[in-house]
Amino acid sequence: MQISSKEIISLIGLTSIIFLIAPLFLILYVLSYNRRKKKHQEETVTLQKNFENELLKTQMEVQEQTLKTVAYDLHDNIGQLLSLTTITLSSVNLTDQQNTAEKLALVEDLTLRSIKEVKALSRLLHAEEIISKGLPAAIEFELEWLKRSDRFTITFEHNNIPFARDSAKDMILFRLFQEIINNIIQHAKATAIFITLEAVNDDLRLTVRDNGVGFDVDKISERKDGMGLYNIKKRSAMINGTASIVSTKNSGTAITVKVPYQ
Repeated sequence: MQISSKEIISLIGLTSIIFLIAPLFLILYVLSYNRRKKKHQEETVTLQKNFENELLKTQMEVQEQTLKTVAYDLHDNIGQLLSLTTITLSSVNLTDQQNTAEKLALVEDLTLRSIKEVKALSRLLHAEEIISKGLPAAIEFELEWLKRSDRFTITFEHNNIPFARDSAKDMILFRLFQEIINNIIQHAKATAIFITLEAVNDDLRLTVRDNGVGFDVDKISERKDGMGLYNIKKRSAMINGTASIVSTKNSGTAITVKVPYQ
């Protein structure tokens, strides 16, 4: 069968078009791929910057909370000890040896207690050092100060917790814990707080429950500044975690933060 010249010309034309279009599609694909790659890199950089900014903000908030604790303790505890020391010294009667000995013994005891409190405060000022010892240790250290108020019965349980494997996550989780505790102190009218920190598979779960008055979760969550709940959910998401908030009126609140912690 003989092919006509017209068919040959059409075949050559079709082949030429294919060879012209193929590189064009290839070029368009490469340009599109590069644009997507560049956009992904920009988004990654933006997310990293946002995370670093949020981490820095978290560190500052932890330090601010620490300074507040120091201020309260200086005023309510150490200040009281030093005032008692001053009053005791001013009441010493040098003509009464027995009285003087008793007062000086009391002054020595008050001074030793003051030194102990100052040393504890100095450790508290190094928040990052505390967190570097592990999240359970940091939470226990924070709870020591809360127990001093005698306002709450506190239960803290933890097991199988990885030791300081991700300092950034630990810092944010510690701040979330502080935020939840602050909410309880300010709003819950609770008498008991239950804290559980546990490793389940590749997740780390922090649960804080109280027996307070509770609240309407949906109503409060609508407000971005509502009792810190927005920050709790936002920061949990930043470390690829989730925050679950369950509250019942007059039966308390339970907040669980779950984050991957491989």
